[in-house]
Amino acid sequence: MKKWLLGAGAVVLLVAAGLIAYALYRKHEGRDIRGSSVEFVTTQEDKSKPNLSTPWPMYRFDSSREGLAVGVPADIHPPLEAKWFFRGKSLIEFPPSVAYGNLYFANSLGSLYAVKITRVRAQWVYRTGRCTAATPAVADHLVYMTFLNKPPCNATRSGLDGELVALDADTGKVRWKVTMAPTESSPLVAGGLVYVGDWSGKVYALNAKSGRVVWTYQTGDKVKDGLAYAGGRVFFGSYDTHVYALSARTGKLIWKSGAQQRLGATGTFYSTPAVAYGRVYVGATDGKMYSFGATSGKLRWSHGTGSYVYASPAVWNRTVYAGSYDGTFYAFDAATGDVRWQFKTAGPISGSAVVINGVVYVSCFGGRTYGLDARTGKVLWLFKRGRYAGVVADTVRLYAVGYGRIFAFFPKGRR
Repeated sequence: MKKWLLGAGAVVLLVAAGLIAYALYRKHEGRDIRGSSVEFVTTQEDKSKPNLSTPWPMYRFDSSREGLAVGVPADIHPPLEAKWFFRGKSLIEFPPSVAYGNLYFANSLGSLYAVKITRVRAQWVYRTGRCTAATPAVADHLVYMTFLNKPPCNATRSGLDGELVALDADTGKVRWKVTMAPTESSPLVAGGLVYVGDWSGKVYALNAKSGRVVWTYQTGDKVKDGLAYAGGRVFFGSYDTHVYALSARTGKLIWKSGAQQRLGATGTFYSTPAVAYGRVYVGATDGKMYSFGATSGKLRWSHGTGSYVYASPAVWNRTVYAGSYDGTFYAFDAATGDVRWQFKTAGPISGSAVVINGVVYVSCFGGRTYGLDARTGKVLWLFKRGRYAGVVADTVRLYAVGYGRIFAFFPKGRR
């Protein structure tokens, strides 16, 4: 009997030791990884000549999704004061695009608006009754917008459908419409194609003029983020815990990389990636910001925060900016992932930051929108509204989303 008990005890000890070893191994796997100058390109594409007719044409400003605005006059800088606002009838979760003298955005009731800026009134409204969680893209006088299923918005039962719709930018007339699974992927327009993902895990490239499907690519779970484009490739993350790079022309897989293994659930990707300095930067639900080599797909650095990173990163001056659900806004060194500075906001951060004239703007669930010095993190401007969406700008004014309203700000003292 004693021998049996001793043997059983030894087995228990071995199992316990094995579990501890496995836990330590998984913890080691999920550690922060510091980067280096490997696969880090210090030069950047010159983007100093924006298209004045479409000063903010899509989510995150342009196809690389860096959230870095160019062509905005230097005087659009704190101090700023609000001159007017437009009521959006319900929650505006994602920021507008700005083109042809209009603001284009959707509210939570499924209405897509074109608001004439000079008159502060709707030029047209396209009502769908569908759930929305995206920013439209505007190109060649067409507006491209994705829609989810009809309420309840988070329903997952089979058979639900979504839409990608192209409308005339001036009249709101539907030019073409494609049915797919529910989609909250902010459209990317590049090279005559429109790229989106959907809840079935499929990514589409469609002809921008006709809506004809050019190619599709299937992942293992929902694709909720917008795609980014650079160097003939499109980049995106999936809820199957992987980040992908595909040929923009053919949809052929170039590389596929995963979130780090760790104790607990592996990270999934809601954040829209940004491509800069030869890297792909993207946040994950495991609380980490990741940097992958844009050419190789190799993990170049990772850095943890205190909670989910739904926010899409902004990139400027060799710095990556992103907020976390822990309520902290982080500035990471773009090459190494080291934290240069951090700022505690009034609540969790879900929306994505943008950089305009050296100021990084971000909103939080505490009902605040901040303008921080992008080099130091010092508060330069505070607007006591905001939640999800941050700000965008054109050549005259800055626009901030305060839950269900869009406010227009001018440099203080300008008439």
